[in-house]
Amino acid sequence: MQMNTPPRSTIRLTRRGRAALIATGAVVAAAAVAVPLLSVGSGEGGAERPTSLVVPEGRRAVQVYQAVDKALGLPAGSTKKSLAKARLSLPAEAQGNPEGYLFPATYPLAKTTTPESLLTFMVETAHKRFNGGQVTAGAQRNAMNVYQAVTIASIVQAEAATKADMGKVARVVFNRLERGMPLQMDSTLNYGLNRSTLDTSVADTKIDSPYNSYRRMGLPPTPIANPGEDAMRAATNPPPGDWLYFVTVKPGDTRFTTSYEEHLRNVAEFNQRRGGRPSSASTGSGAASPSPTSG
Repeated sequence: MQMNTPPRSTIRLTRRGRAALIATGAVVAAAAVAVPLLSVGSGEGGAERPTSLVVPEGRRAVQVYQAVDKALGLPAGSTKKSLAKARLSLPAEAQGNPEGYLFPATYPLAKTTTPESLLTFMVETAHKRFNGGQVTAGAQRNAMNVYQAVTIASIVQAEAATKADMGKVARVVFNRLERGMPLQMDSTLNYGLNRSTLDTSVADTKIDSPYNSYRRMGLPPTPIANPGEDAMRAATNPPPGDWLYFVTVKPGDTRFTTSYEEHLRNVAEFNQRRGGRPSSASTGSGAASPSPTSG
């Protein structure tokens, strides 16, 4: 297990991300959707400063920092620099990194709003949503703490093509980890590389990073985005099932299977629809597939 992953006897982890299939020398990586900019509410009466900030589900902390800078009319990098002054109330495991705890919501902006006050509001909102009875009970039922559940939910958020797929994706993660299989998720790898991309190369899967779930077992050291409540519910209460693989062949058609051979056929169809070129395969918005050695 990874350095941040307790022994399997004390925790059942779920992780879901973009898994790549290394076949015929090419990596079939998960089809990722480019992350759009955060939307900022407009001020009334043509005011230059907006009256609210919208944080969509699944945005990374760095994107939230940039949006806060823009909304408050601050120089780039100001919000990130304010983290030390904010003294956010985060779990000890976070080590001061608020990734995963900048809760997706619409936040009002006043003339007195500062980066510190806004980040504090986001983290306090996350605690209210994440530390409720259902989330806590679900985490305990799966032998996780809340921070680990948030980490799992962030991967579910990044990988599921639809809300309906979230639970199944989480179950795939549970099943793979319980079988000692690497997650091989593009979403975690892309986070470590600070990018969003449709394609993953073989070289990418060999990088030395704690977020490279091709080489490392267990959860990444931090969440990889800021998940919403639907992803949290999926991560703490996934449906029963024996799926080990999944691929979104086309919009609205995500196929989950326990058969590696069937999965290969699904991935081949996915590639055919893209004109026959090897492409990202994801456990959610694209095609997900572990390497032959892990399945």
